[in-house]
Amino acid sequence: MRVADIMAREVLSVLPETPLANTAELMLQKRISGLVVIDANGKLVGMVTEGDLLRRAELGTERKRPRWLEFLFSPGRLADEYVQTHGRKVADVMTPDVISVTEDTTLDEVVSLMIENRIKRLPVRRGESTIGIVSRADVMRALATSLREREAEVSAEDAGLRDAIFDKLKEESWAPVALLNITVDEGVVDLWGTLLDERERNAVRVAVENVPGVIRVRDHLVFVEPYSGSIVYRPDMQGEEPKPNLNK
Repeated sequence: MRVADIMAREVLSVLPETPLANTAELMLQKRISGLVVIDANGKLVGMVTEGDLLRRAELGTERKRPRWLEFLFSPGRLADEYVQTHGRKVADVMTPDVISVTEDTTLDEVVSLMIENRIKRLPVRRGESTIGIVSRADVMRALATSLREREAEVSAEDAGLRDAIFDKLKEESWAPVALLNITVDEGVVDLWGTLLDERERNAVRVAVENVPGVIRVRDHLVFVEPYSGSIVYRPDMQGEEPKPNLNK
């Protein structure tokens, strides 16, 4: 299996000049833990994650050392730490040396890169353009599918059908494309990801069912209550399924 078969195709990005307040709000709004950093020319220049925002002066969480111990560190290292904890822009805190992959990278290579470098996500590039993101969650979804049924190598027809499904969803303003991932096996479509409005579930299913070539749609989407962040509904819940109040 290749990266193209499992990656998320909607790339959420920020500019190096984006204020950190806006960046943190975007992560919370989209319920993601990392963003691609792309400059004004569309070039990938870094990644910013929740980990980059944990040690901050505003929270009182910056690293504190005895004064005598600081004399053992170079002024340059201490200056870098000061920028990380007090900087106001993405460029001040982001990781600039980004490891990326291509659409043809195998999952074996992806997993090796994630483990060896202790990272959770990799940008997917085509030339100078960033066309997607592959995360540990995407790998786990692929594993879950493989465990349910022995999965053959994704055919050209299935890959084309997956592209057609994403193209269809991108035409709809209500579709939460950035929160979805889709796998296709011999025309059977598995829907993965998060919904912030339960009413989107049937709309996504109907849109996918209307794509020529789709034989069956299997729903694994999770509904997360936007205010509390708790899982209110997922298809595999046992017993009575709690229903969200759509009249709020």
